[in-house]
Amino acid sequence: NDSSDPQKPVLQKWADSFQWKSVIGSIKRKSARSISVIPLLTKLSKRHGSYGDEELDCMPLLKASWKNFSYLELAIATDNFSPENLLGRGGHALVYKGHLSDGQIVAVKKMVSNGDDEDLAGNFLTELGIIAHINHPNAAHLIGFSVDCGLHLKLFFPSDSKHCLDWSTRFKVAVGISEGLKYLHHDCHRRIIHRDITASNILLTEDYEAQISDFGLAKWLPDKWAHHVVHPIEGTFGYLAPEYFMHGIVDEKTDVFAFGVLLLEIVTGRRAVDKSKQSLVIWARPFLESNQVKELVDPRLKDDYNPSELQQTLLTASMCLSHLPTNRPTMTKVVKMLKNEDGPIEFHQISCGRKAVIFDGYDLKDCSCKNNLYTMRPT
Repeated sequence: NDSSDPQKPVLQKWADSFQWKSVIGSIKRKSARSISVIPLLTKLSKRHGSYGDEELDCMPLLKASWKNFSYLELAIATDNFSPENLLGRGGHALVYKGHLSDGQIVAVKKMVSNGDDEDLAGNFLTELGIIAHINHPNAAHLIGFSVDCGLHLKLFFPSDSKHCLDWSTRFKVAVGISEGLKYLHHDCHRRIIHRDITASNILLTEDYEAQISDFGLAKWLPDKWAHHVVHPIEGTFGYLAPEYFMHGIVDEKTDVFAFGVLLLEIVTGRRAVDKSKQSLVIWARPFLESNQVKELVDPRLKDDYNPSELQQTLLTASMCLSHLPTNRPTMTKVVKMLKNEDGPIEFHQISCGRKAVIFDGYDLKDCSCKNNLYTMRPT
């Protein structure tokens, strides 16, 4: 260790403790994955001098506030990963509710191996790298991680309210999500596409501030790239934009479409795909076309909602669900629309070609895991 560099002993300790050599080595062997991972990793050797091993050049930016949890701590917090504490299941991970010894409620994301440990390590490192670059009140806060007996991420998880939310709370959540996405797309120093904006990936604080979580499928795009083509197609069915579902094209408008579906969920109280596999977008389309607000609003709300906010929300959802990505608004525009900063928009202003605008180009019954075109994740 070079005594002139006070950071070197600390960094070497990180490298030795977490076995970054083997983890990053597996990333480098995946050239396609390296494109989306390596630029997110801090070039520590350039900042702190050479370590004599190029593998340490790609060590991710580890925030001092992050804690390295042991497997035992996570097992105790989740009651040994009890099924009763299971919050959600995705293509690459299981998420459990946990209680820390200090009483803090958290979500513990446990990476799931599909038999390829290199992919497992790659997914873990990718998500760490992306989260390291995010700092916004509408994005979930990572408090620590673990590489003990497997790979885990621990997220701050303040609230999991199950009761029916009133309209003002729903609208607050909608605006919060839009501001979080605007940050990821336009204000973060990395251009980040989430790729899995769903109701189950939105956490709520005790005062119902929305926080976008689960960056396991997130991608960063260089400024000079208009879009990115990815394979396999992964995400949650019911939220997939047509250009992504059919061609694997990813850009900001992929998230905008999913946000439109989420707005419909907030208004209607329905799932993106119901138990009979009916798409919420397809169900809502005729009501959006004819501006039948009463048919769309959640009956549990009765008449207790702000008509102006409701109309702005439905108009925004309709524009976000455009079949053509170029016709969808940016998240900067979406935030302004929801907050009514550009003035009210009437339905007749966007009603032209409505049947061609709302996406209904796929049949759920024709899409199953056996066609191997995508990985379905439950809503």
